[in-house]
Amino acid sequence: MTAGEQVALAVERVRDRIADAGGDAAAVRLVAVTKGFGPGAVAAAVAAGVSDVGESYTHELVAKAASSPPSLRWHFVGRLQSNKVKAVASVVELWQSVDRPSLVREIRERAPGARVLVQVNPTGEVTKGGCRPGDAPDLVARAGDAGLRVSGLMAIGPRGDPEDARQGFRLVRELADRLGLRERSMGMSDDLEVAVQEGSTMVRVGRALFGPRPSAGTGIGAETVLRRCH
Repeated sequence: MTAGEQVALAVERVRDRIADAGGDAAAVRLVAVTKGFGPGAVAAAVAAGVSDVGESYTHELVAKAASSPPSLRWHFVGRLQSNKVKAVASVVELWQSVDRPSLVREIRERAPGARVLVQVNPTGEVTKGGCRPGDAPDLVARAGDAGLRVSGLMAIGPRGDPEDARQGFRLVRELADRLGLRERSMGMSDDLEVAVQEGSTMVRVGRALFGPRPSAGTGIGAETVLRRCH
């Protein structure tokens, strides 16, 4: 089985997981996170019918976008330094990790009218980005006043038992409802079922599609990793 066939099968499995969790696999958007993999992973995802790809590092996004179909929708899903916004402003379709006023100001300057999600940290983990739930309404208002289109909220679940993410995802969904925001980007490879059950409209999946990420500096390509994992 080729790497592309493996990814296509993995995409099908993820969509089945969404459906088994009670979600509409056609309505819950699948964002393929290719962080750490080469352009082959992007090509395989596109061939499998995925239209949305997420990246966490600006240098990877710039390189991959240059060799990808122009119709592909790029999401920035990682913690973002304000001084890196300019490098990817022309290619990002949805900024998923907006968590502070300074980032709002920089995106307004570099990508006026951009679509954004406000990232919320419902568990207070210091290793994760995101604003406090109580600060989200003000940040949403600031982004809107800056001319950005706030589509919804984003959150990352804690490591460990997927059930540990349920309360936080529920809080984010309730907060989005109160703010009148439709999109809830919640759930990754390990906890997407819980996220879908709690109202996620968008899941960000890397490992479940492409296998474990290669270690930094190994030079291992996506295709090698895919063969190793299946």
